[in-house]
Amino acid sequence: METLFWLSVGGVLYPYIGYPLILWIMARLWRRTDQPFEVREGCPSVTLIIAVHNEEKRILKKVINTKALRYPEDKLEVLFVSDGSTDRTVELIKPHVSQQYHLIELPVRGGKAAALNAGLERAKHDIVVFSDASIELEPDALLHLVRGFSNPNIGCISGEDKIPESGGEAWYGRYELFLRRLESSVHSIVGASGSFYAQRRTLCTPFEEGLAPDFASVLKTVEHGFRAISEPTAVGLMTSVKDSKQEFQRKVRTLIRGMTALFVHKQLLNPFKFGVFAVELWSHKILRWLVPFFLIAALVSSLAMLESPWFVVVSAIQIAFYGAALLALVGVKSVRQSLVGKVALYFSVVNAAIVVAWFKYLSGVRQELWTPTQR
Repeated sequence: METLFWLSVGGVLYPYIGYPLILWIMARLWRRTDQPFEVREGCPSVTLIIAVHNEEKRILKKVINTKALRYPEDKLEVLFVSDGSTDRTVELIKPHVSQQYHLIELPVRGGKAAALNAGLERAKHDIVVFSDASIELEPDALLHLVRGFSNPNIGCISGEDKIPESGGEAWYGRYELFLRRLESSVHSIVGASGSFYAQRRTLCTPFEEGLAPDFASVLKTVEHGFRAISEPTAVGLMTSVKDSKQEFQRKVRTLIRGMTALFVHKQLLNPFKFGVFAVELWSHKILRWLVPFFLIAALVSSLAMLESPWFVVVSAIQIAFYGAALLALVGVKSVRQSLVGKVALYFSVVNAAIVVAWFKYLSGVRQELWTPTQR
């Protein structure tokens, strides 16, 4: 039992602490020579695709934010794609349609993949940028995002979506951004920001419904021999999901789409063919998705060894952590607003979502329709 306990602890600690530490060491021992460099010939021509579905509450803000981007007008094409919206989304976009800003209306809802594919069919430039209505981009974010394409080895670049609040999702998001920067230094990021990322048009094959587009874009990029990186200066701001139930449902949807995308491209898990990137996939995705099972094994094995005072303490700490998550979930204010409560709640929600996602994925459930998260 003690062996099981320590193996389980290792299974929890490696994806969150051991993996970043290994990346950090590798980044310092092995500095890449093919990093992005400044564009001297001017800005590349860009098509910005914004897929929306029933976004009447925030679409005007997104339009205004997009128009405020500092980018040469003659090199920027903006495509708003309405995926069968039934509210006032289309009505609110129409007054802003021009030679630069276009609206594509899909009469029947087909999902995010269908909306993105409709945009790709109309895209006329070599660089395609994907963005959601939920993110507010800084004025120079687009300029910073696409400058890395001056390096011919780079095929996909992710912006950084920051949540300037405190709380579990915000802290987890900062951790993920830190991890992406390390992965960029060593080889490639494992996943891009779904709210703001760019890809070479030549690498943009049609999206498949049920696969996370941002994740699939990175996988396709690496499959074709290019790198995918994160750009820290390409910043967008988002708000956190306030409702734990909504966050749980969002995570389950995202995880199912991520699992589907990865196992469609499962050949990338072969380290003999894809080297460092395969190790990144195993560490960042597969082993992260196994953490809740390691957590269960750690708790069960420690409870089975209560004859030892050490494991009495260890078991008590685990139970107290999950108890704090439960109290925060039911709304005990003092716990919910505390650092321990926020961390315990978010960590528990994420790992519970992973268990549900695995169960649904292995049962054949696929997330076929896209529902934008209301932040």
